[in-house]
Amino acid sequence: MEALCAISACIILLATLVWAWKMLIWSWLRPKKLEKLLREQGLKGNPYKLLVGDMKEFMKMQKEARSKPMPLSDDIVPHVFPFGNQSVAKHGKNSFMWFGPTPRVILTDPELVKEVFNKIYDFQKPNNNPLVRILATGLIIHEGEKWNKHRKIINPAFNLEKLKMMLPIFFESCNDLIRKWEGMLSSDGSCEIDVWPSIQNLSSDVIARTAFGSSYEEGVKIFQLQKEQAELTMEVLTKIYIPGWRYLPTKTNKRLKEIDRYIIASLTDMINKREREIKAGEATKNDLLGILLESNHKEIEENNNNKNVGMNLDDVIKECKLFHLAGEETTSVLLVWTILLLSRYPNWQAHAREEVLQVFGNKKPDFEGLSHLKIVTMILYEVLRLYPPVVMIPRAVYKDVKVGNLTLPAGVQIALPIAWLHHDSELWGDDSNVFNPERFSGGISKASNGKISFFPFGWGPRSCIGQNYSMLEAKMAIALILQHFSFELSPTYAHAPASVITLQPLYGAHIILHKLEI
Repeated sequence: MEALCAISACIILLATLVWAWKMLIWSWLRPKKLEKLLREQGLKGNPYKLLVGDMKEFMKMQKEARSKPMPLSDDIVPHVFPFGNQSVAKHGKNSFMWFGPTPRVILTDPELVKEVFNKIYDFQKPNNNPLVRILATGLIIHEGEKWNKHRKIINPAFNLEKLKMMLPIFFESCNDLIRKWEGMLSSDGSCEIDVWPSIQNLSSDVIARTAFGSSYEEGVKIFQLQKEQAELTMEVLTKIYIPGWRYLPTKTNKRLKEIDRYIIASLTDMINKREREIKAGEATKNDLLGILLESNHKEIEENNNNKNVGMNLDDVIKECKLFHLAGEETTSVLLVWTILLLSRYPNWQAHAREEVLQVFGNKKPDFEGLSHLKIVTMILYEVLRLYPPVVMIPRAVYKDVKVGNLTLPAGVQIALPIAWLHHDSELWGDDSNVFNPERFSGGISKASNGKISFFPFGWGPRSCIGQNYSMLEAKMAIALILQHFSFELSPTYAHAPASVITLQPLYGAHIILHKLEI
């Protein structure tokens, strides 16, 4: 018995020593080795601090930036990317910062950014935090052959002809918004309103209708839960990542799991119902789910009914969850910042309205007309430059790789600071922090001098598959709003852009609406 106890004690001691050694490697030896390799190549950053890295200072600066509004200016980078902006100012344009024990190299050279975007197999999506996979799922996180397969199957849902078919849905939802705002007007034809909740509801309604058709009410409920899930996940992600923490029965972890179970069950029922309809020979519904399932079946049939070629149920569920993250979040922030900027720059609002009325008058906007709105398009591009939906794109390095003159070791991450590059005066001129849509009068390539300095939807092979969807919805909404209202910034508006998954107005978007008589 004593011998058995001694053996057990030795096993426990050995396991403890192995665990302690692995923790030492993860928390100290590996980070210090990576730091040495980066410094040898001329990259600068703060010295590594055990476990926390730069996270303490990072979170302090983030909290301070969010604690109060900023001055009414479009020079937002110090406010939305405070630590990264400070790091570049202190250590140079190619520097690094610490996310816990992981160094993240900030690349601000457009040529290096282009190289990273093109080398999709060398620079992949970070997957070290399992919580991220709850928030960002489907096509956005897949790599290699799985990404190729999913992109091919999903592509038909976002081609031009399918988008044209969705235009009546865009109009219906946007028209509902117009009627709602008209109902809020006072007797003098004006009112003060925080448009941010309305814009969020609009984008959520549009993506629910286009994604799930007749089942859109259930889609709205799913998306509302996803929004809560995203907010909870972002709370956790701003804290130091501790392996195994997500398995503890904390209040947040239990709620995240509860939401996930409901979403998966609801989507499973919806997908199974559609699959039964397809097998029964019913016509495919022209919503994103219907088109996705049709494309998936076609891919399987073309490969001798090999189901390994297509998506399984879990794959389809994940892509449906992604519809909301990519569709609702991106479009809603594009719309709200466009309205706020047009409120601040009435001359551009007048130019845009004049173009809309010249093309449509007071008639319903159509696809042909929307595609010819040059001034509106210039305005949307400039909004995306100054207020990109995502302020930074991360990439992970899983094997040693070269980018430019740098050799990046496995284990580091890359930060492509969209907001910083979009505001860089060396790339955009002395007016880089000024709203000037005229810079896009000759298109994106001319405005950026052919450099990869404008990428609100990403760039290269992995650019956002839904960017045309988002732009078309935004054009429809802006055209209808300009047809019916003029608007100005409310004195109560507090300027506080903040990155909450996407770049959002933290204290709302308060404007004064005036009904137009056309």
